[in-house]
Amino acid sequence: MSKKTPETRLATHTNEELYYRDDGLVSELMGNFTFTEMMFMHILGRKPSSGDVVILDAVLLTLMEHGLTPSAISTRLTYHSAPEALQSAVAAGLLNVGSQFIGTLENASTLLMALLNDADEFDVAARRKVKELRAAKHPLPGFGHHLHRPDDPRTEKLFQIALAQDGIKGTYIDAMKRLSAIIDDELGKHLTINATGAVAAVMLELDVPPEIMRGFAVISRSAGLVAHIHEEQSHPTARHIWDIVEETVPYTGDALTKKN
Repeated sequence: MSKKTPETRLATHTNEELYYRDDGLVSELMGNFTFTEMMFMHILGRKPSSGDVVILDAVLLTLMEHGLTPSAISTRLTYHSAPEALQSAVAAGLLNVGSQFIGTLENASTLLMALLNDADEFDVAARRKVKELRAAKHPLPGFGHHLHRPDDPRTEKLFQIALAQDGIKGTYIDAMKRLSAIIDDELGKHLTINATGAVAAVMLELDVPPEIMRGFAVISRSAGLVAHIHEEQSHPTARHIWDIVEETVPYTGDALTKKN
């Protein structure tokens, strides 16, 4: 049995032209497509509608920045240690786009799809899953925020933008809202749909597969981290962050009390 020859359909070049998939970069794309349009086409392999671009732009804006969060702090500290390597500082910050911050949209989208494809009716499946997650003391992906209470202001705006576009059925947005109501009922209190939960729903409306959804958060947050580096160059905070840690996290061992 012969091995399958590796292949790619993403890019190639000649002496006269470079190709993104089958489109000429110089002759067709440059000056005619925005970065968002080209990113959509290159990643998903299809041309976006005008509504797709509006939604994706809103998503990228939403995920780009949220202050001195773990990703930004990591970037600033790494830049402080290695200012000659901007790319390393950005990479350090991107390592924090994970299952707890920013990247939770992957978990939320997977949960929504599982509930919609469950053999049980959605509300029954959702209530069962919420009980399972709570019993296991696992987080409810896409829900809760330590600052934005009772509601995340980004969430409803994202839903409004998505639902205003032609061709968006609202299946996943409706499912997220129904899941929210069930969570509130199970908890006996309101738990906000956070921005990444909203992003998960609207990205599913665009048929973005959950397994690459976090990649869009990585792309978006990269821009925000470059902004943090630029600010760090003129208004440094890394040394201050370091000093705070040294001052507020005491050493509790016996080394300082031992006699020489």
